[in-house]
Amino acid sequence: MLPSERQKKLIELLSSKDIVTIPEIIAEFEVSIETVRRDLSILEKQGKINKVYGGAKIKDTPFNEPSMEKRMVSKLIQKEWIGRKCCEFINDGDCIFIDSGTTPYYISKFLANKKNLTIITNSIPVVNELINTQFDVIVIGGMLRKSERSVVTYDYLFDFSVLSIQKSFLCAGGITTQNGISDYNMQEVVTRKMIIERSREIFVAADSSKFGRDVTIGVTPISKIDYIITDTGLNKNLAAGFSEFKAKLVLAGE
Repeated sequence: MLPSERQKKLIELLSSKDIVTIPEIIAEFEVSIETVRRDLSILEKQGKINKVYGGAKIKDTPFNEPSMEKRMVSKLIQKEWIGRKCCEFINDGDCIFIDSGTTPYYISKFLANKKNLTIITNSIPVVNELINTQFDVIVIGGMLRKSERSVVTYDYLFDFSVLSIQKSFLCAGGITTQNGISDYNMQEVVTRKMIIERSREIFVAADSSKFGRDVTIGVTPISKIDYIITDTGLNKNLAAGFSEFKAKLVLAGE
């Protein structure tokens, strides 16, 4: 395998985990420790990774969306708290939207005691979670975005005007008081904008690490949000900045 090929595959491996150790890299690529160290040094100079003691991690930037696999195993406890808290706002008979993204996914895991829900979603993991339930599940039509396990759509493929949604639960890549909710993918953002227009109440479900940062594409200002549900790890100074908005900040925890 050429060094450039191996380094590309190494980036893919690092994107799927928080930290990959040198022994793991040696086993994966069947190369010497010297080769691993050389590859890591090259990738670090290119600004793609950060070396850490005994291994390496992908370099986080505001414009890099972490992989779905990495996010699925990150902050699990906090996401479960948020999922449970969101369910407290869902009433029997509601028509709700559950967004793609790993935090809204946890809402679908705690809906067992609800009745007569209609659930609209573009998330394949949410569909899989709900496929054997009694709920009516509507999957918006469009193109499969494989990396995110979601469906991105266009108004000529799916008629959003027929939807009347009581509560929508959206994810976010970034949240700031100045620029509102932001995310990484234009097609996902277009879908969220359409959902916002068809919803009576808008909830953002996001863990506390999303606060204080803007990412690639703006979704909506804070003024259009009714509730932001996050975990108790949110910095108090960041939380205080939301007091001037109508959006209610709800902290979920034990």
